[in-house]
Amino acid sequence: MKQLPETFGALVFDDRVMKSMLPAKVYASLRHTIDENASLDLTVANAVAAAMKEWAVKNGATHFTHWFQPLTGITAEKHDSFISPAPDGGVIMEFSGKELIQGEPDASSFPSGGLRATFEARGYTAWDPTSYAFIKGKTLCIPTAFCAYGGEALDKKTPLLRSMQALNRQAMRILKLFGNTDVKCVKTSVGPEQEYFLIDRELYKQRKDLVFTGRTLFGAPAPKGQELDDHYFGVIKPRVQAYMEELNEELWKLGILAKTEHNEVAPSQHELAPIYTTTNVAADHNQLTMEIMQKVALKHGLVCLLHEKPFAGVNGSGKHNNWSIATDTGVNLLSPGETPYENAQFLLFLCAVIKAVDDYQDLLRIAVATAGNDHRLGANEAPPAVVSIFLGDELTAILEAIEKDEPYQGAEKEVMKLGVHALPKFKKDATDRNRTSPFAFTGNKFEFRMLGSANSISCTNIMLNAAVAESLKIYADRLETADDFETVLHEMIRKTIKDHKRILFNGNGYDEAWIKEATEVRHLMNLRTTPDAIPHLLDPKNVKMLLSHKVFTEAELRSRHEITLENYCKAVLIEANTMADMAKKEILPAVSGYCGKLAAVAAAKQAVLPNVPCAYETDTLDALSTLADQIAERTSVLKTVTGIVKAIDDVKQQGYAIRDDLLPLMDELRESCDKAETLTAKEDWPFPTYDDLLFGV
Repeated sequence: MKQLPETFGALVFDDRVMKSMLPAKVYASLRHTIDENASLDLTVANAVAAAMKEWAVKNGATHFTHWFQPLTGITAEKHDSFISPAPDGGVIMEFSGKELIQGEPDASSFPSGGLRATFEARGYTAWDPTSYAFIKGKTLCIPTAFCAYGGEALDKKTPLLRSMQALNRQAMRILKLFGNTDVKCVKTSVGPEQEYFLIDRELYKQRKDLVFTGRTLFGAPAPKGQELDDHYFGVIKPRVQAYMEELNEELWKLGILAKTEHNEVAPSQHELAPIYTTTNVAADHNQLTMEIMQKVALKHGLVCLLHEKPFAGVNGSGKHNNWSIATDTGVNLLSPGETPYENAQFLLFLCAVIKAVDDYQDLLRIAVATAGNDHRLGANEAPPAVVSIFLGDELTAILEAIEKDEPYQGAEKEVMKLGVHALPKFKKDATDRNRTSPFAFTGNKFEFRMLGSANSISCTNIMLNAAVAESLKIYADRLETADDFETVLHEMIRKTIKDHKRILFNGNGYDEAWIKEATEVRHLMNLRTTPDAIPHLLDPKNVKMLLSHKVFTEAELRSRHEITLENYCKAVLIEANTMADMAKKEILPAVSGYCGKLAAVAAAKQAVLPNVPCAYETDTLDALSTLADQIAERTSVLKTVTGIVKAIDDVKQQGYAIRDDLLPLMDELRESCDKAETLTAKEDWPFPTYDDLLFGV
């Protein structure tokens, strides 16, 4: 049996394979492209293609595909075989540099937000050499960018690479001013923690809402939820452990650094966390992770739910985006060091992030705006929709001292003593963690906790990279012309702290008093829903910043505004139609049938014992009859309003109508149906309940 170090990355055309199979000059040229974003030479591409094909065929691959990330939020692939006809009637295996670096998928059927007409079909995929190719099944998958015939980005990867390039450009200007002449490039790195639910597959297939929408649209609470906190970090059940073991093996073969696994807070909820890697690679890996999580689950008779809020009344699932900046020389630019008060370079990069988050808090909220995440944000398991930054006591005190131009008196780190001689003593961290904060500093990185579990991490990191690049540009423009570098640097840091301290909050983000303070006193934005958030994408300041760093064109921004709202509207309309269908075809017949049974039992009792009251039967029958009429009426109203909302042409107005008119009706219908569930015999209820789903694995 092979050991883990041997199997890790076995299906990846990684640096080890390239170094062993490519000529030294070709390998050096390709590394130059990967490490420093240099242009790719076609002769190098041809050599890489030949080696890649040889390696892939040796590992059982028969096809190749340009693997890309369109604006659907998932990945796409079109498979082509390596075979070409031979003169003798047989076939030969071929793969050229041209096939490696460019593909032509049909672009007309992917979301374009008006960038392309339906009849304008041509699109291009372009190899991303900074992300390794890999084998999935019998197919060589080549990570690529995806663009329209006119060059407009139709994917999530292209703007992400542009944003990384923009941040690198501005960070290099700053580092040069600090005398870091050995640094060749700066890259952001990400480690996305992935939360998910596992439920039994047979139960899943009996629920139309889960099948069509990914979440339960009905469901009364189970007698036990997460009140005891006994599931969090609890012993992993054997069936789940077997799933996790196979998942790890499949991820490791693909070079995905799956590191941590544990039970999460809600019943049947779990988490997987990887080791950090370069942002675009992390985005690729996370898309693969979600796909493989779902595939492996099916093999174990399970279904992996990635929806942000699949069950009401228990925690939903997020994807904590741990983000940092580092140089190619291995220096983490967000590492405070032993004396952060004296670390001017760290303080400037820290201030750049603070300024970016305050100036572009709307873009960070937009980056996580989906119909599913709207249910989660602001609930007591996720940050509120108001963006704020947690720095902890030490950094907050340092910034306050700088703002007041006072010396900082750092406290000695306390040694933790646990009262047992045999236990080790260790130094207490300078600051606690704050799980209620949307954007928390956690030692040498920031953890952005607003991202939803089903989302691509690309959108969040595009906006974060671009906003920080803008802060760094403003700083570099000023510092490059400064007569007295030290004085201007100090004043710039002080000014940033003073101008943007409103975004800093170390307290309880769940507290209603904070939301009131944030919006009424600090004037922070509270974009509660997707229709509230998305229009701000086209605010002049946002358009100007994103265009100036060439992260998007104006046409690409308008397309994303349109697509995100369309996706929101379509998702909720599917939910509304599913609700009406389940209520009419499943819940009402079940309630009516149970009412018939109750009436028959009551009549039989009365026939035998006419003077004995049938309190249970009659009271339940009265309540269910009233609820049945209410369900029928609310279903009818929901169907009518759904039709009206669907007919609205303007997607922005449609979003507002969903927010204001449709979602409240859906809540009302659910309330009636959930009450009916609590009064109906279990064997008469038409589909599995929360008791079954959350405790059935």
